[in-house]
Amino acid sequence: MIQRCLALLFSISIGFSLAAEEGQWNRFRGPNGSGHSEVAIPNEWAEDTFRWSVDLPAVGHGSPIVWDDQVFLLAANEESGERFAISVNAKDGSIAWQRSFPDQKNKHHRYNSLASSTPAADSERVYFSWGTQKRLTISAMTHSGETVWTSDLGPVKGGHGFGASPVVHKGTVYLNNDQDGDSFLVALKAKTGEVLWKTPRNSLRLTYSAPVIYKPGKEEEVIFTNWQHGITSLNPKTGSQIWEMDVFGKPANERAIGSPIVFDDLVLGTCGFVTKLKHAVAIRHNPKTGKTEEVWRIERSVPHIPTPIYANGHVFLWNDQGIVSCAKAKTGEVLWSERTSGEYFGSPVLANDKLVAVNKRGMVFMMAANNTFEKVGEYNLRETCHTTPAFSKDTMFIRTYERLHAIKGK
Repeated sequence: MIQRCLALLFSISIGFSLAAEEGQWNRFRGPNGSGHSEVAIPNEWAEDTFRWSVDLPAVGHGSPIVWDDQVFLLAANEESGERFAISVNAKDGSIAWQRSFPDQKNKHHRYNSLASSTPAADSERVYFSWGTQKRLTISAMTHSGETVWTSDLGPVKGGHGFGASPVVHKGTVYLNNDQDGDSFLVALKAKTGEVLWKTPRNSLRLTYSAPVIYKPGKEEEVIFTNWQHGITSLNPKTGSQIWEMDVFGKPANERAIGSPIVFDDLVLGTCGFVTKLKHAVAIRHNPKTGKTEEVWRIERSVPHIPTPIYANGHVFLWNDQGIVSCAKAKTGEVLWSERTSGEYFGSPVLANDKLVAVNKRGMVFMMAANNTFEKVGEYNLRETCHTTPAFSKDTMFIRTYERLHAIKGK
């Protein structure tokens, strides 16, 4: 009974703290990275299922975000290194504006790109980030496309290339800068770009996970994941560590790519290596006692790149090879594991009553979000896609390497 009450209070407090984000898909996987949308999309798709589809002025693997009637995304010229901040009209697919940022071409993994990060937005600005061997750049722009500030946070070291995404919450922009070189977690003032704090890290590996907000008690915490540090909670105002649990493996070189999620009163983080062991670990923190405990872990068919998703009392682990596992959120007991289709670099989202993910060849796979496996639909875009869908109030958006699609919903 006590645990149920705590879970209810946790859900309510997070809901209030993120109330300003209601109705906006303002970061990677929407409000607080939950991946949840109330937009209902059809099971069967045809040509008239699409509101529009447009060619983008440049390419990339970063997911789109939505604020009101604007879709924001980052793109790049893979030959010159030039980056583009882009706003697309959500109603008709026209390019509202694009802003160019000349930069260098840098080495990256064949499945990465020069524009693999997802922007973040609040009611006043939208924040874009990209990294090269010379500098990590964050640029803030108004919704009408005027540059407000641009910050250089130093070089990025890592052969796979940059891909971390910013998060903005209550006037502060947070970014994970765990890398092969000089690593730190950073918070900047959203209005001016002033660095509020930098927390040094011994991360050893380039990390791609985006932070989330966790509120187990009266105060909010900002949560990061990393191979060397495990799951870390920081004070969002000062950057000081509240707690940390080293829960991932050390014998092999691992990398945190999928982002942490929060549900009930738990934090779930993932980490692993492509061909070796991967971990999904759920943690509970009690701010009254200061105790942090591991509640459960799963180390079979765990995703390396896709971020897990919580829905209807269950956690769904949609792994890179297309195997989906459904586990009880409270205990981690795996109820089933089933194969979908293809390989996945994007993450699943919840569209009203169904889970949706797009594989790397553009196959959209839809399944029921319940404790039995039920495929409800699929559609082949036949385009390279490494991204995660975004939503407005009545539309789902899918960004492929070269295009942006708008799918009718209600």
